[in-house]
Amino acid sequence: MRRVGELGGRQAYRRGGWRRQMVIRHMSRVMGSEHEVEDAAKQAFAAYGRYWAEAFWVRPHRVPGILDAIERDGVWRAEAARDAGTGMIFALPHIGNWEVAGTVAHDLGLELIAVAEALPDNDVVDWFIDIRRQLGIDVVLANEPRIIARLGEALDRGAAVALVMDRNVSRGGVEVDFFGERTTMPAGAATLGIRHDVPVFPVAAYFKKGRGHVLVVEKAVEMPTSGTPEENLVEGTEQIARALEELIRRAPTQWHIVQPNWPSDRRSR
Repeated sequence: MRRVGELGGRQAYRRGGWRRQMVIRHMSRVMGSEHEVEDAAKQAFAAYGRYWAEAFWVRPHRVPGILDAIERDGVWRAEAARDAGTGMIFALPHIGNWEVAGTVAHDLGLELIAVAEALPDNDVVDWFIDIRRQLGIDVVLANEPRIIARLGEALDRGAAVALVMDRNVSRGGVEVDFFGERTTMPAGAATLGIRHDVPVFPVAAYFKKGRGHVLVVEKAVEMPTSGTPEENLVEGTEQIARALEELIRRAPTQWHIVQPNWPSDRRSR
């Protein structure tokens, strides 16, 4: 399935059209235009294909084998927060297979709630939610009512909340500098981290070259408290953006955002 997914991703690159151009633009931002950004974009499409192949392949009875092939780096930080009885936030980029973090969280005995984009195809959304719940991940959609309040209640009872942060799918968000260009980023992680005084861990689950993944949990982003609420929110989101940049730079060709992510991307289509 891994090889099939990567092959499918490379074929999608050849037919990619404007999406291929978007990924080339994103690779240029991360790596610099002096690098072989077209080849990097092709690898990013292959990584995206692998992600979807793994999503279709994974089932509860395969989870023990998945866990055996995961290298864990810094997961002790989440375990320490769990043992202290505090909730926590995982702030992730679209890199590798970010849902591996949910599999490990369930293995640690954490209640995990993941926020997902509300896609236009309800059948795809229902399939996605069903598969994740089989793996112990409770999925809520970003457009559900009272979502911030519901996530706050979960954090207060010691749950973990997973937020994929590097793409803003709403009209709101906080303006940040991200890879040298202004764009907007979701405000949820900083809002919840400040309001509920819980750690915000930058997290990434990279693909290994062959079978398996490397799950990285970095030290918590320090949330500001000395400014006004608006200043703290902006500064906290900026700090999360810096942490996500570092995670993406570790394996830029596994970063698979194929949509416009900066205002200039939309103007270039």
